[in-house]
Amino acid sequence: MLGKDHRRTRVANAYFSLFMAVGNVLGFATGSFSSWFKILPFTMTSACNADCANLKSAFFIDIIFIAITTCISISAANEVPLGSSTNRGTISNEDGPAQAGHAQEAFLWELFGTFGYFSGPIWIIFSVTALTWIGWFPFLLFDTDWMGREIYGGKPNEGQVYNTGVRMGALGLMLNSVILGITSVLMEKLCRKWGAGFVWGVSNILLAICFLSMLILSYVTNHMDYVGHGMPSNGIVIAALIIFSVLGVPLAITYSVPYALISTRIESLGLGQGLSMGVLNLAIVIPQVVVSLGSGPWDQLFGGGNSPAFAVAAIAAFTSGLIAILAIPRSSTIAQKPRALI
Repeated sequence: MLGKDHRRTRVANAYFSLFMAVGNVLGFATGSFSSWFKILPFTMTSACNADCANLKSAFFIDIIFIAITTCISISAANEVPLGSSTNRGTISNEDGPAQAGHAQEAFLWELFGTFGYFSGPIWIIFSVTALTWIGWFPFLLFDTDWMGREIYGGKPNEGQVYNTGVRMGALGLMLNSVILGITSVLMEKLCRKWGAGFVWGVSNILLAICFLSMLILSYVTNHMDYVGHGMPSNGIVIAALIIFSVLGVPLAITYSVPYALISTRIESLGLGQGLSMGVLNLAIVIPQVVVSLGSGPWDQLFGGGNSPAFAVAAIAAFTSGLIAILAIPRSSTIAQKPRALI
Protein backbone atom coordinates (compact mmCIF):
# COMPACT_ATOMS: atom_id res chain seq x y z
CA MET A 1 0.00 0.00 0.00
CA LEU A 2 2.87 2.36 0.76
CA GLY A 3 4.94 1.53 -2.29
CA LYS A 4 8.42 3.09 -2.17
CA ASP A 5 7.38 6.26 -0.33
CA HIS A 6 9.57 6.37 2.80
CA ARG A 7 7.66 9.30 4.25
CA ARG A 8 4.39 7.38 4.06
CA THR A 9 6.09 4.45 5.80
CA ARG A 10 7.02 6.67 8.72
CA VAL A 11 3.56 8.23 8.83
CA ALA A 12 1.90 4.80 8.75
CA ASN A 13 4.02 3.60 11.66
CA ALA A 14 3.23 6.81 13.54
CA TYR A 15 -0.50 6.20 13.07
CA PHE A 16 0.03 2.66 14.29
CA SER A 17 1.57 4.03 17.50
CA LEU A 18 -1.21 6.61 17.82
CA PHE A 19 -4.06 4.13 17.68
CA MET A 20 -2.15 1.78 19.98
CA ALA A 21 -1.90 4.68 22.42
CA VAL A 22 -5.65 5.25 22.28
CA GLY A 23 -6.27 1.59 23.05
CA ASN A 24 -3.71 1.64 25.84
CA VAL A 25 -5.32 4.68 27.47
CA LEU A 26 -8.71 2.98 27.53
CA GLY A 27 -7.20 -0.30 28.70
CA PHE A 28 -5.17 1.17 31.54
CA ALA A 29 -8.12 3.34 32.55
CA THR A 30 -10.10 0.12 32.85
CA GLY A 31 -7.39 -1.41 35.02
CA SER A 32 -7.10 1.62 37.31
CA PHE A 33 -10.87 1.91 37.90
CA SER A 34 -11.65 0.31 41.28
CA SER A 35 -15.46 0.19 41.21
CA TRP A 36 -16.19 -2.32 38.45
CA PHE A 37 -17.69 -4.67 41.03
CA LYS A 38 -20.45 -2.07 41.60
CA ILE A 39 -21.25 -1.82 37.90
CA LEU A 40 -21.08 -5.61 37.40
CA PRO A 41 -22.19 -6.93 40.80
CA PHE A 42 -22.42 -10.53 39.61
CA THR A 43 -18.61 -10.69 39.48
CA MET A 44 -18.36 -10.43 43.26
CA THR A 45 -18.90 -13.68 45.15
CA SER A 46 -17.99 -15.18 48.51
CA ALA A 47 -14.78 -16.53 46.97
CA CYS A 48 -13.98 -13.35 44.98
CA ASN A 49 -13.51 -10.05 46.82
CA ALA A 50 -13.64 -6.54 45.36
CA ASP A 51 -10.15 -6.66 43.82
CA CYS A 52 -10.86 -10.05 42.28
CA ALA A 53 -14.21 -8.80 40.95
CA ASN A 54 -12.57 -5.74 39.38
CA LEU A 55 -10.03 -7.96 37.63
CA LYS A 56 -12.75 -10.35 36.49
CA SER A 57 -14.81 -7.44 35.12
CA ALA A 58 -11.80 -6.16 33.18
CA PHE A 59 -11.39 -9.62 31.65
CA PHE A 60 -15.05 -9.68 30.61
CA ILE A 61 -14.67 -6.29 28.92
CA ASP A 62 -11.47 -7.54 27.28
CA ILE A 63 -13.26 -10.59 25.85
CA ILE A 64 -16.07 -8.44 24.45
CA PHE A 65 -13.70 -6.04 22.70
CA ILE A 66 -11.53 -8.84 21.32
CA ALA A 67 -14.63 -10.47 19.84
CA ILE A 68 -15.76 -7.17 18.30
CA THR A 69 -12.36 -6.31 16.81
CA THR A 70 -11.96 -9.86 15.48
CA CYS A 71 -15.28 -9.61 13.65
CA ILE A 72 -14.33 -6.21 12.23
CA SER A 73 -10.93 -7.50 11.05
CA ILE A 74 -12.44 -10.54 9.35
CA SER A 75 -15.22 -8.61 7.63
CA ALA A 76 -13.31 -5.44 6.68
CA ALA A 77 -10.15 -6.95 5.17
CA ASN A 78 -10.68 -8.11 1.58
CA GLU A 79 -7.89 -10.65 1.14
CA VAL A 80 -7.36 -13.41 -1.38
CA PRO A 81 -5.87 -16.58 0.18
CA LEU A 82 -2.66 -17.77 -1.44
CA GLY A 83 -4.13 -21.23 -1.95
CA SER A 84 -6.88 -19.85 -4.18
CA SER A 85 -4.59 -18.47 -6.89
CA THR A 86 -4.80 -19.93 -10.38
CA ASN A 87 -1.33 -21.42 -10.21
CA ARG A 88 -2.03 -23.31 -7.04
CA GLY A 89 -5.44 -24.34 -8.30
CA THR A 90 -3.86 -26.63 -10.87
CA ILE A 91 -2.11 -28.70 -8.21
CA SER A 92 -3.80 -32.00 -7.56
CA ASN A 93 -4.87 -33.14 -4.12
CA GLU A 94 -2.10 -35.74 -4.05
CA ASP A 95 0.59 -33.12 -4.65
CA GLY A 96 -0.88 -30.69 -2.12
CA PRO A 97 0.99 -31.82 1.03
CA ALA A 98 4.30 -32.11 -0.81
CA GLN A 99 3.82 -28.65 -2.29
CA ALA A 100 2.98 -27.22 1.14
CA GLY A 101 6.06 -28.84 2.67
CA HIS A 102 8.24 -27.44 -0.10
CA ALA A 103 6.78 -23.96 0.44
CA GLN A 104 7.45 -24.17 4.17
CA GLU A 105 11.03 -25.31 3.56
CA ALA A 106 11.56 -22.52 1.05
CA PHE A 107 10.24 -19.96 3.51
CA LEU A 108 12.53 -21.11 6.31
CA TRP A 109 15.48 -21.18 3.92
CA GLU A 110 14.67 -17.62 2.80
CA LEU A 111 14.30 -16.47 6.41
CA PHE A 112 17.72 -17.70 7.52
CA GLY A 113 19.36 -17.13 4.15
CA THR A 114 18.42 -13.47 4.32
CA PHE A 115 21.17 -12.81 6.87
CA GLY A 116 23.84 -13.21 4.20
CA TYR A 117 22.45 -10.30 2.17
CA PHE A 118 22.29 -7.74 4.96
CA SER A 119 24.61 -4.76 4.83
CA GLY A 120 26.32 -3.11 7.79
CA PRO A 121 23.60 -0.49 8.48
CA ILE A 122 20.93 -3.21 8.61
CA TRP A 123 22.93 -5.18 11.17
CA ILE A 124 23.31 -1.99 13.19
CA ILE A 125 19.53 -1.50 13.17
CA PHE A 126 19.05 -5.09 14.35
CA SER A 127 21.62 -4.62 17.12
CA VAL A 128 20.06 -1.37 18.31
CA THR A 129 16.61 -2.99 18.22
CA ALA A 130 17.79 -5.92 20.35
CA LEU A 131 19.47 -3.65 22.92
CA THR A 132 16.44 -1.37 22.98
CA TRP A 133 14.10 -4.22 23.83
CA ILE A 134 16.51 -5.57 26.45
CA GLY A 135 15.92 -2.16 28.00
CA TRP A 136 12.16 -2.18 27.57
CA PHE A 137 11.16 -5.66 28.69
CA PRO A 138 12.10 -5.30 32.39
CA PHE A 139 9.84 -2.25 32.55
CA LEU A 140 7.01 -3.98 30.69
CA LEU A 141 7.28 -6.97 33.03
CA PHE A 142 7.66 -5.16 36.36
CA ASP A 143 6.17 -1.67 35.93
CA THR A 144 3.12 -1.97 38.21
CA ASP A 145 4.94 -4.41 40.50
CA TRP A 146 7.69 -1.81 40.94
CA MET A 147 5.10 0.80 41.89
CA GLY A 148 3.36 -1.48 44.39
CA ARG A 149 6.47 -3.06 45.87
CA GLU A 150 9.20 -0.40 45.84
CA ILE A 151 7.25 2.88 45.85
CA TYR A 152 4.33 1.89 48.08
CA GLY A 153 6.34 -0.65 50.06
CA GLY A 154 3.64 -3.32 49.86
CA LYS A 155 3.76 -7.04 49.32
CA PRO A 156 1.47 -9.14 47.10
CA ASN A 157 -1.45 -10.74 48.96
CA GLU A 158 -0.62 -8.79 52.14
CA GLY A 159 -3.02 -5.93 52.74
CA GLN A 160 -4.18 -3.20 50.39
CA VAL A 161 -0.96 -1.20 50.11
CA TYR A 162 0.43 -3.27 47.24
CA ASN A 163 -2.91 -3.26 45.37
CA THR A 164 -3.13 0.51 45.74
CA GLY A 165 0.34 0.82 44.27
CA VAL A 166 -0.55 -1.45 41.36
CA ARG A 167 -3.61 0.67 40.56
CA MET A 168 -1.46 3.79 40.72
CA GLY A 169 0.94 2.07 38.33
CA ALA A 170 -1.96 1.47 35.94
CA LEU A 171 -2.73 5.19 36.13
CA GLY A 172 0.91 5.91 35.30
CA LEU A 173 0.71 3.61 32.29
CA MET A 174 -2.42 5.43 31.13
CA LEU A 175 -0.51 8.74 31.29
CA ASN A 176 2.32 6.97 29.47
CA SER A 177 -0.07 6.12 26.66
CA VAL A 178 -1.30 9.71 26.43
CA ILE A 179 2.27 10.93 25.90
CA LEU A 180 2.80 8.04 23.46
CA GLY A 181 -0.12 9.28 21.36
CA ILE A 182 1.09 12.89 21.37
CA THR A 183 4.59 11.80 20.36
CA SER A 184 3.17 9.68 17.55
CA VAL A 185 1.48 12.76 16.07
CA LEU A 186 4.81 14.65 16.11
CA MET A 187 6.87 11.68 14.90
CA GLU A 188 7.05 12.61 11.22
CA LYS A 189 8.20 16.17 11.93
CA LEU A 190 10.86 14.99 14.36
CA CYS A 191 12.27 12.41 11.94
CA ARG A 192 12.17 14.84 9.02
CA LYS A 193 14.06 17.50 10.98
CA TRP A 194 16.74 15.45 12.75
CA GLY A 195 16.75 12.08 11.02
CA ALA A 196 15.14 8.85 12.20
CA GLY A 197 18.35 7.32 13.54
CA PHE A 198 19.23 10.40 15.60
CA VAL A 199 15.69 10.63 17.03
CA TRP A 200 15.81 6.94 17.92
CA GLY A 201 19.18 7.33 19.65
CA VAL A 202 18.11 10.36 21.69
CA SER A 203 14.92 8.57 22.74
CA ASN A 204 16.94 5.58 23.96
CA ILE A 205 19.19 7.85 26.02
CA LEU A 206 16.02 9.38 27.48
CA LEU A 207 14.88 5.83 28.22
CA ALA A 208 18.12 5.17 30.11
CA ILE A 209 17.71 8.40 32.10
CA CYS A 210 14.18 7.36 33.10
CA PHE A 211 15.39 3.96 34.29
CA LEU A 212 18.19 5.65 36.23
CA SER A 213 15.57 7.91 37.82
CA MET A 214 13.58 4.84 38.84
CA LEU A 215 16.67 3.40 40.52
CA ILE A 216 17.26 6.66 42.39
CA LEU A 217 13.61 6.81 43.45
CA SER A 218 13.76 3.22 44.70
CA TYR A 219 16.87 4.04 46.72
CA VAL A 220 15.20 7.09 48.26
CA THR A 221 12.03 5.21 49.21
CA ASN A 222 14.01 2.36 50.78
CA HIS A 223 15.53 4.86 53.22
CA MET A 224 12.25 6.48 54.24
CA ASP A 225 10.24 5.57 57.34
CA TYR A 226 6.85 5.01 55.69
CA VAL A 227 7.82 1.70 54.00
CA GLY A 228 5.83 -1.05 55.69
CA HIS A 229 3.91 1.43 57.87
CA GLY A 230 1.92 3.71 55.57
CA MET A 231 1.53 5.34 52.18
CA PRO A 232 4.26 7.24 50.31
CA SER A 233 4.23 11.01 50.18
CA ASN A 234 2.56 12.82 47.30
CA GLY A 235 5.95 13.95 46.03
CA ILE A 236 7.22 10.38 45.66
CA VAL A 237 4.06 9.27 43.86
CA ILE A 238 4.09 12.28 41.53
CA ALA A 239 7.75 11.66 40.68
CA ALA A 240 6.97 8.03 39.80
CA LEU A 241 4.01 9.09 37.65
CA ILE A 242 6.17 11.64 35.83
CA ILE A 243 8.72 8.92 35.02
CA PHE A 244 5.97 6.65 33.71
CA SER A 245 4.60 9.50 31.59
CA VAL A 246 7.95 10.54 30.09
CA LEU A 247 8.60 6.93 29.08
CA GLY A 248 5.78 7.35 26.56
CA VAL A 249 8.13 9.36 24.32
CA PRO A 250 10.74 6.63 23.72
CA LEU A 251 8.01 3.98 23.60
CA ALA A 252 6.29 5.73 20.68
CA ILE A 253 9.59 5.96 18.82
CA THR A 254 10.40 2.30 19.56
CA TYR A 255 7.06 1.24 18.11
CA SER A 256 7.59 3.02 14.78
CA VAL A 257 11.11 4.18 13.88
CA PRO A 258 12.89 0.76 13.71
CA TYR A 259 10.27 -0.58 11.30
CA ALA A 260 10.49 2.52 9.12
CA LEU A 261 14.30 2.35 9.06
CA ILE A 262 14.44 -1.32 8.14
CA SER A 263 11.78 -0.83 5.43
CA THR A 264 13.73 1.93 3.73
CA ARG A 265 17.04 0.04 3.81
CA ILE A 266 15.78 -3.39 2.83
CA GLU A 267 14.16 -2.16 -0.38
CA SER A 268 17.43 -2.00 -2.37
CA LEU A 269 18.16 -5.66 -1.59
CA GLY A 270 14.95 -6.84 -3.24
CA LEU A 271 14.17 -9.26 -0.39
CA GLY A 272 10.69 -8.00 0.39
CA GLN A 273 9.52 -6.01 3.38
CA GLY A 274 7.54 -8.90 4.84
CA LEU A 275 10.64 -11.05 5.17
CA SER A 276 12.65 -8.17 6.62
CA MET A 277 9.95 -7.50 9.22
CA GLY A 278 10.04 -11.15 10.21
CA VAL A 279 13.79 -10.99 10.77
CA LEU A 280 13.44 -7.71 12.69
CA ASN A 281 10.90 -9.37 14.96
CA LEU A 282 13.58 -11.93 15.85
CA ALA A 283 15.60 -9.03 17.26
CA ILE A 284 12.62 -8.34 19.52
CA VAL A 285 11.60 -11.87 20.48
CA ILE A 286 15.06 -13.16 21.40
CA PRO A 287 15.71 -10.35 23.94
CA GLN A 288 12.24 -10.95 25.36
CA VAL A 289 13.06 -14.60 25.99
CA VAL A 290 16.42 -13.69 27.54
CA VAL A 291 14.90 -11.08 29.86
CA SER A 292 11.95 -13.29 30.82
CA LEU A 293 14.21 -16.20 31.77
CA GLY A 294 17.05 -14.22 33.31
CA SER A 295 15.47 -11.25 35.10
CA GLY A 296 14.07 -13.28 38.00
CA PRO A 297 17.31 -15.10 38.91
CA TRP A 298 19.26 -11.88 38.28
CA ASP A 299 17.08 -9.96 40.76
CA GLN A 300 17.36 -12.75 43.35
CA LEU A 301 21.13 -12.71 42.98
CA PHE A 302 21.13 -9.17 44.39
CA GLY A 303 18.57 -9.79 47.13
CA GLY A 304 15.28 -9.38 45.27
CA GLY A 305 13.41 -6.33 44.05
CA ASN A 306 13.27 -4.92 40.54
CA SER A 307 16.30 -2.61 40.69
CA PRO A 308 18.90 -5.07 39.28
CA ALA A 309 16.82 -5.66 36.15
CA PHE A 310 16.27 -1.92 35.70
CA ALA A 311 20.02 -1.32 36.06
CA VAL A 312 20.70 -3.69 33.17
CA ALA A 313 17.88 -2.03 31.22
CA ALA A 314 19.44 1.41 31.73
CA ILE A 315 22.84 0.21 30.49
CA ALA A 316 21.31 -1.50 27.43
CA ALA A 317 19.20 1.55 26.57
CA PHE A 318 22.13 3.96 26.90
CA THR A 319 24.37 1.73 24.78
CA SER A 320 21.75 1.38 22.06
CA GLY A 321 21.23 5.15 22.05
CA LEU A 322 24.92 5.84 21.48
CA ILE A 323 25.10 3.25 18.69
CA ALA A 324 22.02 4.70 16.98
CA ILE A 325 23.37 8.26 17.09
CA LEU A 326 26.91 7.41 15.98
CA ALA A 327 26.43 4.47 13.61
CA ILE A 328 23.06 4.82 11.85
CA PRO A 329 23.43 7.11 8.81
CA ARG A 330 21.35 10.25 8.91
CA SER A 331 18.20 10.25 6.81
CA SER A 332 18.25 12.15 3.54
CA THR A 333 14.91 13.84 4.21
CA ILE A 334 16.64 17.00 5.39
CA ALA A 335 18.46 17.37 2.09
CA GLN A 336 15.23 16.86 0.18
CA LYS A 337 13.26 19.38 2.21
CA PRO A 338 14.06 22.51 0.07
CA ARG A 339 12.77 20.67 -3.00
CA ALA A 340 9.34 20.43 -1.40
CA LEU A 341 9.22 24.22 -0.98
CA ILE A 342 9.60 24.94 -4.70
